[in-house]
Amino acid sequence: MLKIAENKKNLTREGKPFFYLADTCWSAFTNISDQEWDYYLDKRKAQGFNVIQINILPQWDASGTDLDWKPFVDNDPMKLNDAYFEHARKMAQKAKDKGFELALVVLWCNYIPGTWASKMFPTDVLPKEFIVPYVKKVDEIFSDLDPIYVISGDTDFPERLTEEYYIEACNELKKLHPDGLYTTHIKGRYSYIPQELEDNLDLHFYQSGHNAKDLTMPYSLSEKMQELYEPKPLLNSEPCYEEMGYSGGQYGRWTRRDVRRAAWVSLLSGASAGVTYGAAGIYSWHQAGKDFMAKLGEGFDMPKSWPEAMNFPGAWDYGFIRHILEGKEITPRQDLLANKTTDIRIAEDQNGELLIYVPSNTKVRLHGDLSNYQFECIDLADRFVSMLSAVYKDDLTIIDMHPFHEDALIVAHSPKD
Repeated sequence: MLKIAENKKNLTREGKPFFYLADTCWSAFTNISDQEWDYYLDKRKAQGFNVIQINILPQWDASGTDLDWKPFVDNDPMKLNDAYFEHARKMAQKAKDKGFELALVVLWCNYIPGTWASKMFPTDVLPKEFIVPYVKKVDEIFSDLDPIYVISGDTDFPERLTEEYYIEACNELKKLHPDGLYTTHIKGRYSYIPQELEDNLDLHFYQSGHNAKDLTMPYSLSEKMQELYEPKPLLNSEPCYEEMGYSGGQYGRWTRRDVRRAAWVSLLSGASAGVTYGAAGIYSWHQAGKDFMAKLGEGFDMPKSWPEAMNFPGAWDYGFIRHILEGKEITPRQDLLANKTTDIRIAEDQNGELLIYVPSNTKVRLHGDLSNYQFECIDLADRFVSMLSAVYKDDLTIIDMHPFHEDALIVAHSPKD
């Protein structure tokens, strides 16, 4: 069972540090066959993932499927389909048996009045009397698997009624499963959480999202969340997805390098409990030749099929992140940076080791005399390693420009190392 570490920044499992490395598989319970699920779990485990994020109810922008798993009988939300939930339980159990933790979204925003998505799909909105029997079913099916319950999905809170739905769902579920961990998944580029909901949360999730117009979001949102709320484990639960089209109708797709950058700058800016990976074609579980609701979303383009998306290289990059950071307690140290940019991010671990993410190669300038440190540079695209020289001049430590072509992580080993 996952627990909050004493430092309130990290998670533990069975008393050992746990770096939350999730894959986004929102549409698992409706779109994935049993054979595909086995393959998916084995592949993601090999890549280093240890959490799967799933929407309990059907994802509004899931790709078309020939499967017929529906949570309601005759589309009546007051008639829960036992077969649907029993099948979802089997899938969840299999993931647990293979060593994964579960992060289960209880109510995606299209089901809740007032949200941005329910305005697009008003017929999806569920009656408020649905909440109590549904939450009881959720507890009955999943709670003994000790999931993280993600009360909201991609939501904003524009109305009091919106807040009331989520507050009631959280309160009712906590009565049934008081020892679980609870959080919210809020919409991209957004930080507001109602206080009555925030009081019941154990972790903070934020979403830097898929809009390419402001690339500061992975770190500026982390900083904002730390300003607004009391210390709790914090992570970016939805950075940009690999090969997804930009949102807002903007032309372009997120690259492997983009999603890697989003992870590193989030983590070194205080969202250090872990990070979530996403791939276009996986979260919606896209089958070749099936439809995709791109035209109804923010402008996302057609994804590749899930077998292609399973082989996007960014997933391995995220596994490498866990390899580097698991067991580290890191604290942002932007105060050390003398370069005139906020895109280079710096953090310090519990042993005094510095981690410096450099998105484009340049000389890195640090305040103070760190010339007796050893500077090891890791090419994050190919994992080549180079040692860098540094000099101390005019109260600055100047680290040589690294020799690689893309982004890199400089690990500054302190003299006591």
